[in-house]
Amino acid sequence: SVPPFCFFSLSLSFFLSLSLSLSVALSFSLSLSFSLSPSLSLSSLSLSLSACMGFVISIILSLKCIYWGCVFQFLWRFRFLMYLQEYEARAGKAGSGGTSPTQPQHGRRKNLDFEPLSTTALILEDRPSNLPAKPVEEAQRHRQEYDEMVAEAKKRELKEAQRKRKEMKERFKQEDSIANAMVVWNHDILPNWDNMRNTRRVRELWWQGLPPNVRGKVWSLAIGNELNITPELYDIFLSRAKERWRSFSETGSEADDGASLADRESSLDLIKLDISRTFPPLFIFQKGGPYHDLLHSVLGAYTCYRPDVGYVQGMSFIAAVLILNLEEADAFIAFANLLNKPCQLAFFRVDHDLMLKYFAAFEVFFEENLPRLFNHFQISNLTPDLYLIDWIFTLYSKSLPLDVACRVWDVFCRDGEEFLFRTGLGILRLYEDVLLQMDFIHSAQFLTRLPEDIDSDRLFACIVAMPMLNGNKKWSQVKNGDVCTE
Repeated sequence: SVPPFCFFSLSLSFFLSLSLSLSVALSFSLSLSFSLSPSLSLSSLSLSLSACMGFVISIILSLKCIYWGCVFQFLWRFRFLMYLQEYEARAGKAGSGGTSPTQPQHGRRKNLDFEPLSTTALILEDRPSNLPAKPVEEAQRHRQEYDEMVAEAKKRELKEAQRKRKEMKERFKQEDSIANAMVVWNHDILPNWDNMRNTRRVRELWWQGLPPNVRGKVWSLAIGNELNITPELYDIFLSRAKERWRSFSETGSEADDGASLADRESSLDLIKLDISRTFPPLFIFQKGGPYHDLLHSVLGAYTCYRPDVGYVQGMSFIAAVLILNLEEADAFIAFANLLNKPCQLAFFRVDHDLMLKYFAAFEVFFEENLPRLFNHFQISNLTPDLYLIDWIFTLYSKSLPLDVACRVWDVFCRDGEEFLFRTGLGILRLYEDVLLQMDFIHSAQFLTRLPEDIDSDRLFACIVAMPMLNGNKKWSQVKNGDVCTE
């Protein structure tokens, strides 16, 4: 093969030869013209002499280019032969002992299932032939370091593989459990709901979490419909809400017909603002999302149905969870009946006296179950209202991951308001060691923005460890200030 600079010299020779040919042609033509017409001017004669000089110079330059091209080509071939000999020498050294140079060396990596390429390149490769060889001690040290690195890498890889296998096994086990539970709920429990809902077997299945495809049905049955709301009634209040929104968009304000403060709070702007902040990572309730209009309709219809309550921030999270598990009309029915429960009604109507009773009852069980953390909060002046209000207003759907919150909802539908405060104690128990190291500000920030990696099994294990008993008094007795007669 010819190196690139030889092509350059040949190209230069070609152009010089072309200029030489042109010079010869010009000189010949001028000489012929001069012989035919001796009366030509002196300038023509000078031009002819210049052409002859160009001819001579072109010959000299062409010879030089050819000479240097041959020299460069000789040097390049010589260097190539040197590289070839060096490569053959190294290959022969590597293949000594009867092994072919091109045959892979299986002996070096024998019995190694995992070997990082970076480790091999950094430690096991020999030094270049133009450098002195490694001392024996250094080579042994590098071999030992290499073996240790490979052993650690294999250990990490095996540990990661075991973790993945364990996760896969747990997931398959959970899927099988959900499938089996779904069959039981659909074939045994739901057809006989009134007779089986309070049995021990059903309550145990309930505690483990409801299968997603029966969750909405069970919630609807457990919440009930004491208000006797029908889908037709929902359509009526939805039409009223749309009419109010239309009037609001035309006039820029809602008609003030003596409505209460709670009713004025249910303005279109407040609902729109809260919807945009509902489960933002899901991107399904924000404007343009598939459930934006549906959530807007349920909340708007409720503000017309209960103008005495109106819209309160936090309602959007409760309605959103119901919409994810129920049809539109069923979600509205469950939403209205759920907010009509005593605890939710007290908080959403901001009944201060009743809210203080709930906080006081919570502190009784807090001190009973977690005395160290209770005393720490007392010293820090961290009162329950600073974190419980957000938890109760949204039924933990804003504070906990959605799958964990749904499992909390499962048992809340079974046990009622008591489980909401028991869940609060479970969260405090789960993070007790962390909270004991925090001051007032950091504790309040931590409890209002819980970690996103909460494990439901660990949380429910902590909830189980929080019995709602104060002496012989149960939750309802402590909240109402009753005295046990046992």
